[in-house]
Amino acid sequence: MPSFADVQTSNATYAPSYVPVAVFTGGTSGIGKAMAEAFARYTKGRAHIIIIGRNRAAGEAIIASFPKPTDTKDGWKHEFVSCDAALMSNIRSTCADLIDRLPRINYLVLAAGYASATSTEKTSEGLDRQLALRYYSRYVFISSLLPLLIKAHESGQDARVMSILGGGRASPVDLNDLGLEKARSKTFGFGAAKTAIQSPGYNDMMVVYFASKNPSIAFTHIFPGIVKTPALQTGLDFGWFFKPLTWILLAILGPFCVTAEFCAEHMLYALLDREKGVFFRNDTGDIVGSHVFDQSHLHIYDSDSDSPTYEKKGLIDGTPVAGYGGSDMGVRLLNLHTEEVIKT
Repeated sequence: MPSFADVQTSNATYAPSYVPVAVFTGGTSGIGKAMAEAFARYTKGRAHIIIIGRNRAAGEAIIASFPKPTDTKDGWKHEFVSCDAALMSNIRSTCADLIDRLPRINYLVLAAGYASATSTEKTSEGLDRQLALRYYSRYVFISSLLPLLIKAHESGQDARVMSILGGGRASPVDLNDLGLEKARSKTFGFGAAKTAIQSPGYNDMMVVYFASKNPSIAFTHIFPGIVKTPALQTGLDFGWFFKPLTWILLAILGPFCVTAEFCAEHMLYALLDREKGVFFRNDTGDIVGSHVFDQSHLHIYDSDSDSPTYEKKGLIDGTPVAGYGGSDMGVRLLNLHTEEVIKT
């Protein structure tokens, strides 16, 4: 485990010869905001930084605080893009705009999220709001922006994707209830809790799928730890009747919490590490498990593939991977489910 000082020292060495393009979803608060600020600080503002979120006032205030290079012709730019990531149609529109005007994307950081122990609220598109933000939105962002990540790699530059949720925790997924409709039909809030528990497993298998299709790009699913953010209190809100329980849990977790700024240093450290493959990392940025695909694996998770489909959990292409709770069968089934859901 690297010390915090070592992490900062490593981050400070980041000095690409080109102007990097970095996209941060959920970049107006919490970890996403802190990561965007850290990236701006270490690049001294010499980067094209795009913050995607709902709160324009907050986004523009964050951008105004970024350091500004004196060379105005260097290609650097800082901008806010408004998008409600709970709606897949909004994400598609946002990504189509980025595809039209960006030459490439070097770093795609997915931090927009929502956690609730009780709410099974649905979006206007009919998706569970929690699962939409914690999984479906991330899938759509990656699949839509992959052409720009590929262009970065083809230019000899970094091409990396990071999903911040629960990497390295070997989270389980109920393959008989993909989308968790059965779980949400239950009472007493168990459905919402199950969504919160299983969504990291969905992210595990998501990054495995995309890494198999794009072996030259690095895909990371990382656990940020217990972080003092608005999402923490939302996730522990059991309603007004159980408000004392929320206060008790927050008091218990308090000593174990870190600030978003502290967390962001470790997240950035992990983002800037390694060139290709799939990685599951803990809150200090350490690799818990990893796997590197090659060109022969491009179609192993296709529905018509004749590759062996291992049902045992914790295996990627039949190889045990620490911190991974998915399975080859799970990746294939989840991808089929997701493609069907996001089409409609």
